[in-house]
Amino acid sequence: MHDTPTSGAAGTEEPLAGGLKQRHMTMLGLGGVIGAGLFVGSGAGIAVAGPGIVLSYLLAGALAMLVMRMLGEMSAAMPASGAFSVHAERALGRWAGFSVGWLYWFLLVVVLAVEATGAAGIAHGWVPEVSQWAWVLLFMVVFTAANLAAVRNFGEFEFWFAALKVGAIVLFLALGLLAILGVLPDTDAVGLTNLTGQGGFLPEGWGGVVSGVLAVVFAFGGLEVVTIAAAESDDPARAVGRAVRSAVWRIVFFYIGSMLVIVTVLPWTDMAPGKSPYVAVLDHVGVPAAGQIMNVVVFVALLSALNANLYGSSRMIFSLAERGEAPRALLRVGSGGVPRRAVFASVAFGFVSVLLNLKWPDSIFQYLLNAVGAVLLFVWALIAASQLRLRSRMDPAAVAALPLRMWAFPWLTWAALVAMAGVLVLMLTDDGARPQLLWSAGATAAVLAVAGVREVVKRREAAEEPPT
Repeated sequence: MHDTPTSGAAGTEEPLAGGLKQRHMTMLGLGGVIGAGLFVGSGAGIAVAGPGIVLSYLLAGALAMLVMRMLGEMSAAMPASGAFSVHAERALGRWAGFSVGWLYWFLLVVVLAVEATGAAGIAHGWVPEVSQWAWVLLFMVVFTAANLAAVRNFGEFEFWFAALKVGAIVLFLALGLLAILGVLPDTDAVGLTNLTGQGGFLPEGWGGVVSGVLAVVFAFGGLEVVTIAAAESDDPARAVGRAVRSAVWRIVFFYIGSMLVIVTVLPWTDMAPGKSPYVAVLDHVGVPAAGQIMNVVVFVALLSALNANLYGSSRMIFSLAERGEAPRALLRVGSGGVPRRAVFASVAFGFVSVLLNLKWPDSIFQYLLNAVGAVLLFVWALIAASQLRLRSRMDPAAVAALPLRMWAFPWLTWAALVAMAGVLVLMLTDDGARPQLLWSAGATAAVLAVAGVREVVKRREAAEEPPT
């Protein structure tokens, strides 16, 4: 696992420039998963699980923590711009690196379209004179420019975006706690009434908790970008280790703390899918213009995720090109050490996705969105399989030297794989999630088929080459 990262057949060191500081890495880890899925999408989870959503987030967060610990172990030992795609190739073969790399790139550029369109919708509401497509174009131009400049510019963008989101959650938690204690003006202490009333803490039973897991588990996607960024930090092994350690625990605290405040301050029956429970709580405690305040926070969260996904997708396709799994033309690196062609390739597909979303949101784009619905779980599964294989190859001395190690190996790695299989089974039995699983399985099968054909062709070419 300590192999030096290489750039394909040439075997030279990656030409990407460093520039990300420890503060960038830490805030990238914190801000990567704090987005619209938490501020708005959490209402759907509360609607199906009631106060038991706290347990749903705890279970989903535990799975995300295990995956990030595995990924952190591999990335601290072997930093690379392709992160888990490189790890999969080293552990399982070219087919695995090709498959997980292209699947993750596809996931990021499609989700990028959702974020750009969502942010444009909010901006259009503020300034209706400017068309939604014009806002999308503006965002694409701004963040493409930011990603084409030195990587530290990306780091600074994400640092301040993440700082605003983290600050908003900390303030929300403080206001919620004061409301629970009855300290705020014109409020009475609510106690545990909303946790024990309306059917109790588990009004829908453990089935509701399980359904809640299905509703919230994908909100933890995005943490992986911090390990991709590790290759461009000043001290990759130390930076990714510290970022993973701090970010995962704090994110779980923010998520679970937020849910606990929400279901304690308000009856869970007041929640509705598509409506932000954060706005409901802020309205309840008397914060003026709560809806507009949360709109600003969600707007920033969407732009932050757009920026991070553009960065992550460009580095992933650059890494694929390094290993001969994507066009070699994408390897052109600018004077600032930025893979400019990889950035343009990612933003181009992302912009096409945005156009599809604006033109056919309920048809073509919906198929694309369904095709990436469960891809995150397939990526996580390959991360776990890679860690199992790489760690099993190491001798005890090498394991002891790892800067970051997976807990209770291999038992917790296997437990994570079983949990992922369980979520996939849940999706298969859920009428709403089943189309996403089937479309995602189809997309994954297509990529695996291409990877298999490439493997056969490469082996045939190698067999036909004369011995040297």
